[in-house]
Amino acid sequence: MLVHPSRVPGVQTVQPVGADGSSAPAPAPGGRFPTLDLASLPDRALAAAAAVGDRDAFDEIVRRFAPSMTRFAESMLGDHGAAEEVVQDSFVAAWKAIAGYRQESALRTWLFGITSHKSLDHRRRRIPRPADDHVVDGACTDPHTDPSRTCSGAAFLVAVDAVLATMPPRQRACWVLREVDGLRVVDVADIMSMTPGAVRGQIARARATLEARLDAWS
Repeated sequence: MLVHPSRVPGVQTVQPVGADGSSAPAPAPGGRFPTLDLASLPDRALAAAAAVGDRDAFDEIVRRFAPSMTRFAESMLGDHGAAEEVVQDSFVAAWKAIAGYRQESALRTWLFGITSHKSLDHRRRRIPRPADDHVVDGACTDPHTDPSRTCSGAAFLVAVDAVLATMPPRQRACWVLREVDGLRVVDVADIMSMTPGAVRGQIARARATLEARLDAWS
């Protein structure tokens, strides 16, 4: 289970500073920030609140992005447990650096970039194990759904996961970011430290592989 980075042993409470090096605004008297409807705030507003030490705002960032970040990390590592560990490390790094987030890119892109670097570091240290959970998660669990269609959809996801597992990690990650998370090619390129052209090439190869290997499902 993910916990707020400030509650991870060894991680100190962040004392953010502004872009000019000055101290960031302090919370309201009594050490509390004004009550906000965090779920309705845009990403940039959450980042701004977290940058001045609002833990609740950062908790909302974790809730908002943890599932997609975990899916992305798993696509790179092939190991759900390792992906969760990487995402926790990524949020710790994000909490420490949130005051320096300049909002030049989307918050999601910034977070995924951190996750990408952490995933690559993890791969250098360990040999990944086969994933236990679906990278592509979309099977219908509605009890009113036609059972035969539910089973067929679940089997298709298993088949997709099997094909994705055969792809090189970067190719698989590019496809997941574009096709599952819906990121723009330029954002995928930023996250993966690749050129947009290289990302398009990886996605095209992944699509060709999936089309060829999943021909029986068409």
